[in-house]
Amino acid sequence: MAIYSIRDLERLTGIKAHTIRIWEQRYKLVVPHRTETNIRYYTDEELRLLFNIALLNRQGYKISKLAGMPHDKIAGLVSEIAETNNSHNTQIDAITLSMIDMDEASFERIFSAYVWENGFERTMVELIYPFLDKLNILWLTNSISAAHEKFISNLIRRKLMAAIDKEPVDTQDDTHSFVLYTPEGETQELTLLFMQYLLRTRGFKVIYLGANTSLNDIRDISHTLKPSYIFTILQEPLPRQTIQNYVDTASRSVNGSELLLTGAQLFINPVKLPQNAKVLNGLPDTLQFLDNLPA
Repeated sequence: MAIYSIRDLERLTGIKAHTIRIWEQRYKLVVPHRTETNIRYYTDEELRLLFNIALLNRQGYKISKLAGMPHDKIAGLVSEIAETNNSHNTQIDAITLSMIDMDEASFERIFSAYVWENGFERTMVELIYPFLDKLNILWLTNSISAAHEKFISNLIRRKLMAAIDKEPVDTQDDTHSFVLYTPEGETQELTLLFMQYLLRTRGFKVIYLGANTSLNDIRDISHTLKPSYIFTILQEPLPRQTIQNYVDTASRSVNGSELLLTGAQLFINPVKLPQNAKVLNGLPDTLQFLDNLPA
């Protein structure tokens, strides 16, 4: 059984701790448990109820009315809204709840419905990426466990790989070619997979090397294939070297290709870019760059 503090509930649901306490005192909602030393804590049951109440409250249901409803009726109303309401916040909340419950069927319903209405790329851009931003905050603040993160990441990874496999492999010689990789120790696989999908849908050649790729491997493939671009992610600190040193070494390893870089480490400490390197500032900048390239 997971245990949450009131601050964990605040970060997970977006409801201020002060408001949660008022709801508890005035309506007897989300009543905490107490340890032998009188420290308040909450379990998955209270978290789930608070998520559902918050979602319904944003849809216009009064807290006083929700306080008198059985929990199963509240959960039923939330299920109906999650399947019919396509607002981003509602769907992100619903995915977060499916992660907390480790409910694959719920995730599948939400994801499939959004894809049906908006297509796969928009689902990733409008729904999954904002959710992943929230997930990163929850992970950094210890509000969720590693099991939750692995559960939802694997579901998203599976969706990405299935979508990639549906796209044809480009065989033309006159189109741009990309090598995709992440350095040793970097864990941003979902972003790299989505980049592969974006390139496939736009008719570009993709060589996907994946995680834990050394610069020796990049040097070898650059000399052999001479790709147009080599794309990597620098989200986390690199062991035993500075980001500047890595960028300088990588730029010398790509043998005439353009080095495309993205990730938080490029903005934490300013990096002087070599002439053959370009920074893509997040997903909007990446999409704009790709859409401006001739197929």
